[in-house]
Amino acid sequence: MSSGTITQFLDAKYINLETYRNNDQPVQTPVWFVIDNGVIYVTTPSTTGKIKRLNYNKNVRIVPSDMKGNPKGEWVDATAYFANESESIQATKLRKKKYGLMAKLIGITVYRKGTPVVIGIKV
Repeated sequence: MSSGTITQFLDAKYINLETYRNNDQPVQTPVWFVIDNGVIYVTTPSTTGKIKRLNYNKNVRIVPSDMKGNPKGEWVDATAYFANESESIQATKLRKKKYGLMAKLIGITVYRKGTPVVIGIKV
């Protein structure tokens, strides 16, 4: 990720993640994220539509946003992948540090719906 591209994400709390259905219809979802070594990481339960859509198509678009998904910058084309174990551990630590108590509370309730999966996003 170029430094100019990543700059717009540094102080953001949310990104709007656009993934694609198998008919190529875009689906936008505001999500929490962290950045490590130029990669943006998003954590989501294994049962979410994002996982299904990423299994179909790894191309995504992202933009800094508010909690409702309203863009606060420029959309960026990117490629997503499922993070390996060491990346997942690091991303989880960074997520807990960035979002604090809210990350713990969300983790308790949301991840009852499925095992947490960490998605890496490379621009």
